[in-house]
Amino acid sequence: MSVNYAGILWNKQKKIYDTILFVFVLGYLGLYIVFTGLYNPELTAETMIIRATATLALLLLHIILAIGPLARLNSKFLPLLYNRRHLGVTMFLVALVHGVFSIMQFHSLGSKNPLISLFTSNGSYNSLVEFPFQVLGFFALMILFLMAATSHDFWLKNLSPKVWKGLHMMVYLAYALIIMHVMLGVVQLESSPFIYGGLMLGLMIIIALHFGSSIKSGRGLALTSKGYYYACNLEDIKDDCAKVVTLNGENIAIFKYDGKLSAISNVCKHQNGPLGEGKVIDGCVTCPWHGYQYEPHNGTSPPPFTEKVATYLLKLDGEKVFVDPKPQPEGTALEPITFES
Repeated sequence: MSVNYAGILWNKQKKIYDTILFVFVLGYLGLYIVFTGLYNPELTAETMIIRATATLALLLLHIILAIGPLARLNSKFLPLLYNRRHLGVTMFLVALVHGVFSIMQFHSLGSKNPLISLFTSNGSYNSLVEFPFQVLGFFALMILFLMAATSHDFWLKNLSPKVWKGLHMMVYLAYALIIMHVMLGVVQLESSPFIYGGLMLGLMIIIALHFGSSIKSGRGLALTSKGYYYACNLEDIKDDCAKVVTLNGENIAIFKYDGKLSAISNVCKHQNGPLGEGKVIDGCVTCPWHGYQYEPHNGTSPPPFTEKVATYLLKLDGEKVFVDPKPQPEGTALEPITFES
């Protein structure tokens, strides 16, 4: 764990995961080309590749965006969360093939530089319906490139977890650009309602999953008295696990262990991983992403490691657990709340 922990290990599970991903990508492309060749044989090979990679990249992006909230709703999805980086890089490479073939198909046959043609061939920037949708796809691809290029612990360490996390949260901006890219493309070039319907279904699923995980995390809890908020009942927290609540912008994990309660920040110092989705192992809160550990009463990594997270005051009134969302300085020791099992 901690500063010497190897975040990316090429272990057996990752090899299995990558093999499944590789087979899925090849299988999807193969089936798409076979069915398109049978039912729409007039398409050129270039158009077939453009459409196959477009739909595959869009499908992979939806899977990527669904993994986070799914893991919060059900811990059985956590193994997917551990391997999400490879999925993201794969999705970018598929999208890159789509982008390159699209530029070659639509912008490389004239006298203009293809990139200049991309931005100037359709000048309807003041029209909502006729807006040059390929430009939106280009900027989305640039965001995905930045994310794929920095998808390594080297960049996490040198950019700092906060900057790195902020950069990778731009996936939602890329997603919005891609949604508009596809919708305008459908309006301007396609007549099939299935593409539009599938896109709307995917968008609704992503919104519903994020909304559901947000409710589970406890956003919107009401203030009770003296700065404390009701978080949950004691029985709502499993032994050696946590209840996660979000209050006043603070993401808090309340852990129950050894007849005690302690609250620390839910955000790991490594990759901003969800500490509240981890467990107390050997007396330490253990991040489910890469095994970073923190002592629950003071939010400090055990020696020789030096990471620290904020701690929070708790109160126990009968079976009701209350938390003060004002963070204590990182590493501040607080006496755990004790209770009779």
